[in-house]
Amino acid sequence: MAMKAADIERMIREALPDAKVEIRDLAGDGDHYAATVISPAFKGLPKVKQHQMVYAALRGNMGGALHALALTTAAE
Repeated sequence: MAMKAADIERMIREALPDAKVEIRDLAGDGDHYAATVISPAFKGLPKVKQHQMVYAALRGNMGGALHALALTTAAE
């Protein structure tokens, strides 16, 4: 079952309430998304840790309900 962009955004915002989040459906199939997440919480953290924080926010849905996520993160 595919995930809705609004659900992805909601989960990320719950974990990172101060984040600016943009979700784009890349293929129109609800399985392939791109996300840009900008948050002060990322300040001083390497990209790997930033990405881990976003994946943790998705609560295990990566690889299941959410097939692919092209992720861009930055500190604000």
